[in-house]
Amino acid sequence: MPEGDTVLRTARRLHHALAGQVLTRSDLRVPRFATADLTGRAVLDVIPRGKHLLARVEGGLTLHSHLRMDGAWLIYGPDERWRGGPTHQIRAVLANTAHTAVGYRLPVLELLRTADEDKAVGHLGPDLLGPDWDAGTALRNLLADPARPLGQALLDQRNLAGIGNVYKAELCFLARATPWLPIGDLPAATAALLVSTAHQLLEANRDRPVRITTTGAKPRIITGAHRRTAPGQMSRAGRPRENLWVYGRTRRPCLRCGTPIRTAEQDTRPAYWCPRCQSGPTP
Repeated sequence: MPEGDTVLRTARRLHHALAGQVLTRSDLRVPRFATADLTGRAVLDVIPRGKHLLARVEGGLTLHSHLRMDGAWLIYGPDERWRGGPTHQIRAVLANTAHTAVGYRLPVLELLRTADEDKAVGHLGPDLLGPDWDAGTALRNLLADPARPLGQALLDQRNLAGIGNVYKAELCFLARATPWLPIGDLPAATAALLVSTAHQLLEANRDRPVRITTTGAKPRIITGAHRRTAPGQMSRAGRPRENLWVYGRTRRPCLRCGTPIRTAEQDTRPAYWCPRCQSGPTP
């Protein structure tokens, strides 16, 4: 699933292509909004909210979408062939004279009043990449249920918005805790560092690639001459890049200690951990 940094980059591309321009074509291919027509209205802006996308349109309307696992917004020129998938997978088309934005396989697509955006995103915790980011609130949210497994707490967008399965795996590794460790068992300093590190990682990856590394027990971010592919990006062969500590590295040696990385299911998603570097319960 695209995570907060990826969604932010998608929002930027959509904003660049659509904002300030009048729509010459509008096609929402979901039954509830199939008759809605935004043609003739200008797109005001496109912003991310956690993993959600909000495209605001003249007249007090917002097109809300979520990519989840397979969704994508792709931008094409006027005469460019659409290549995002078969026609039946298209859920939305927004076009102006210069660009066409095509939404493929969007599991969430709804048109709502801009004044009612909170109905779609008001449940979210502080956005790691948003103007509302508040580390203290995020930490309090995470620790509100001390018995909850760390991996579950990190993925709950009501606690803090933007973390997906890749960052969950990497953050657990940097905290030296398995995803099943009750979050209340983390030392207070480690829990606070986990929140600040999550913010640092998404901030770094929204613009440029980085490598995650550690010095002793404390995680740090290496940029500049040492930076490599961003967490979550894949090689052309579909394999995770070497800069990921544990995500996608099942049975491969841990980059810190050489122990084979293990994986198991947590809430229907794969969870990755190093049995030597990370302490806590496991399945």
